[in-house]
Amino acid sequence: MSELLLMMWEFFKTGLFAVGGGLATIPFLQEMGQTYGWFDVDTLSTMIAISESTPGPMGVNMATYVGYTLHGVIGGILTTLSLVAPSIIVIIIIANMLDKFKQSKLVQDVFVGIRPFVVGLILAACIDIFLTTLFDFSALDILNKISWLHMLIFVIGLVVYEKFKLHPILVIVLGAILGILLGL
Repeated sequence: MSELLLMMWEFFKTGLFAVGGGLATIPFLQEMGQTYGWFDVDTLSTMIAISESTPGPMGVNMATYVGYTLHGVIGGILTTLSLVAPSIIVIIIIANMLDKFKQSKLVQDVFVGIRPFVVGLILAACIDIFLTTLFDFSALDILNKISWLHMLIFVIGLVVYEKFKLHPILVIVLGAILGILLGL
């Protein structure tokens, strides 16, 4: 039970400080995985793929996934509620003083300062996941460190998305089909 309470607390903090949406939860999730061992980087990569591929906000999907994986239905419900509770509380407070709040130079300055840091956190987490997904760091030879199959799928997805401007869902489906065909 204490682990469930700890998870609720960690997701509450994530919901309170993950400014910028679902991607902003990734650095917090990385920290949780490293600190508590609830999941590793490979599992985090899978969680991101599933969360991006399923309906709903990414952060909420990820909180539900972690809670459910570790503590079943009740864990999924409680971690999800813990993640969204800060937003609900803050929105209720802000709604009461919205006009004054949005005109505040201090508030505007705070967000001007926070945005680049949030982007940096997201970028650092994405680079970490990118390297973990595409490179096998257990190999000694640098050429063996590259997962050429994953690199090929990455390039195909990038080219198809950029050249043909396909909907992201179609690109995800293409990735799933390639994974099945190549036996990944």
